[in-house]
Amino acid sequence: MSAPSATRRSVQVRVSGAVLEADVGMPCTPNGAVLFAHGSGSGRRSPRNRYVADQLNSAGLVTVLADLLTQEEEQHDLRTATLRFDIGLLAARVTGVADWMVHSELVTSPQIGIFGASTGAAAALICAATRPSTVRAVVCRGGRPDLAGAHLPVVRQPTLLIVGERDPVVVELNRRAARKLAGEARLEIVPGATHLFEEPGALEMVAGLAGSWFRRYLQPVPADDGRHRD
Repeated sequence: MSAPSATRRSVQVRVSGAVLEADVGMPCTPNGAVLFAHGSGSGRRSPRNRYVADQLNSAGLVTVLADLLTQEEEQHDLRTATLRFDIGLLAARVTGVADWMVHSELVTSPQIGIFGASTGAAAALICAATRPSTVRAVVCRGGRPDLAGAHLPVVRQPTLLIVGERDPVVVELNRRAARKLAGEARLEIVPGATHLFEEPGALEMVAGLAGSWFRRYLQPVPADDGRHRD
């Protein structure tokens, strides 16, 4: 599948005393924006998330792929594998980037969606719980939504949980988390797929499901509807 036509720009985002590197994909006619919340040692160069981002760009969605750790933190995490499970830190970084997106001229969308993968799924849901007016929808791929803990019952945004059929432990964790979410929750199990969705057609299915979900819920909100930013 050919890459979509989109303008790409690398930016730096200042959040909570840290400077994060991010790549913004801007389609010709944007209609909504999606922030990618990486996890488990991944970052903005993740080939799986970049593939999904390309497909969302082709659907008219702005994408923001940000490294949630600085270069120094990434080096520390490579040695210790501790920061990738620091859900509080990851959630604060995701929320900081989401706040930046609301005011960024590159994004031009006051309401956004979040695509969370692995531990980034928990960070995405915590951000949704704390930014109910900004975050309109959430999609999690092979995620650990259970790590959002007490925030789950606060999430009222429509949430799509995508898990591979051959990832039974994560399937059950997602099923339990879905029952705790306050808003609409849907669990999609990709047939034959393992945790990383490396099987033929698996990632394409993830991108298709995510695109449909975000197109459904990231609709323009009338300026006079009384909504306020967080």
